[in-house]
Amino acid sequence: MKAMILAAGFGKRLLPITEKIPKPLLTVGNKSLIQRNIQLLIESGVSEIIINVSHLGDLVKKHIDEIFPSENILFSFEEKPLGTGGGILKALPLIGNDCFLLMNADILHKIDVSNVPKDVKAAHLIGVSNPDHNLNGDFNLVNGLIDIDLESNSYTWSGISVMNPKIFANNSFKKDHFNIWSSVLPKYIEEGIVTGHASSKFWLDVGTIERLKLANTVYNDEN
Repeated sequence: MKAMILAAGFGKRLLPITEKIPKPLLTVGNKSLIQRNIQLLIESGVSEIIINVSHLGDLVKKHIDEIFPSENILFSFEEKPLGTGGGILKALPLIGNDCFLLMNADILHKIDVSNVPKDVKAAHLIGVSNPDHNLNGDFNLVNGLIDIDLESNSYTWSGISVMNPKIFANNSFKKDHFNIWSSVLPKYIEEGIVTGHASSKFWLDVGTIERLKLANTVYNDEN
């Protein structure tokens, strides 16, 4: 199974750090976020990894080429960030026609991805308990299907999922830049073909300076 890591964002909430250091290269302990996620994917049996890059993308590629010189890792370069959906659409020639594992580059976690579904009609999302910065959550799970309540939901999307590339290839999008959650998944959630499960494993979205500090505090406490 192939995997794609989304690593093309500007990291605006992490400024001024991300003016010179791309968000995927921020370190927790002695390793970058993206290094930790690549290692997890390799250990889970992923055969090939595609990474989309844009902001300071050359630095990301150099870093990964140095650490993983013999792994099957391909890069999709974007002149400007295309969003989570636009980035996948551009990378489809590298992804191919089979379902693939999708992961955000800026998460620190211990979620097991070795047993995710290998074939899905549309998508399969992994949820986690709602963190303080997203108390209303993103979705509920009803008999293994994703269901969205406009007011309150039990789970937050971890940024880890399995995607069927057909949901990108078989649709027309008005702009090059678009996101999965708002522009791709709603149609399939309404059709009742987006599945999911919840994980109770450690997970942290390292999207702000405060949460980067928290990630390092958690790492230091564990070590």
